[in-house]
Amino acid sequence: MALVTPMKHDQSIDWERLDRLVDWHLASGTNGIVPVGTTGESPTVSVTEHCDIVERVVRRVAGKIPVIAGTGANSTKEAIYLTHAALEAGADACLSVTPYYNKPTQEGLYLHFKTIVEKTGLPMILYNVPGRTSCDLLPETVARLAKIDLIVGIKEATGDLSRAKRILELCPQGMDVYSGDDETALELMLNGAKGTISVTANVAPVRMAEVCAAAIEGDEVKARGLNQCLEGLHKDLFLEANPIPVKFALAEMGKIEPVLRLPLTVLSEQYREKLRSSMKKAGVL
Repeated sequence: MALVTPMKHDQSIDWERLDRLVDWHLASGTNGIVPVGTTGESPTVSVTEHCDIVERVVRRVAGKIPVIAGTGANSTKEAIYLTHAALEAGADACLSVTPYYNKPTQEGLYLHFKTIVEKTGLPMILYNVPGRTSCDLLPETVARLAKIDLIVGIKEATGDLSRAKRILELCPQGMDVYSGDDETALELMLNGAKGTISVTANVAPVRMAEVCAAAIEGDEVKARGLNQCLEGLHKDLFLEANPIPVKFALAEMGKIEPVLRLPLTVLSEQYREKLRSSMKKAGVL
């Protein structure tokens, strides 16, 4: 699951609440934690904070489940630095987003990821989310990268099932596909994906873990039944840009303070009751 970064009203990292969130997920059946990804507000934390968050989560998890550290950057040099820091902290793998803003070619993307794993030696899960980055990692490029031993998976967050199925067809065993879109995650898992790096799991970790287990085992009826009460959350946690809604939801649950760093702002009033309604349907409020 893609972990939020709790913050205090003075904008500092809320380390105590971060520890509590990790403990909650360990007790709730979460199978892996991704700190400092998109949901963890990686664009607004400093490099020092970024590395400290990864180290804190690794220490708190204490080897009980994998920690996949968000280490992506649009500079290959910076991504290498963050990935090396994650390796030193003891992370099990890294999640590396496609370089945003500078719009590299497919060859540039291939060399970017290849260079990071060669320089650091940390297993990597690719992260493709073109709606945020304006950079699309094509299935054919993913297939090239899959031949590199340390590149072990991809978080495909387009929500395009045909795209994800194409990746599954092109890539050999050992290159796992994970959903990065909660609304279509169930369908993708039923079609061969190994799981989902979920936003919804921040607020409904037990049920999401149950959905994933059933879907991966191929029990479609059970998975669809379990997922039914989460369908509203899958949509409404994206009423505004992630992680705005999920931080509001966690604040409503008393898990964190409702604090984000600019340019992100708290959830608009017009969406709050809709999200509360989905939370009640999911049994988390």
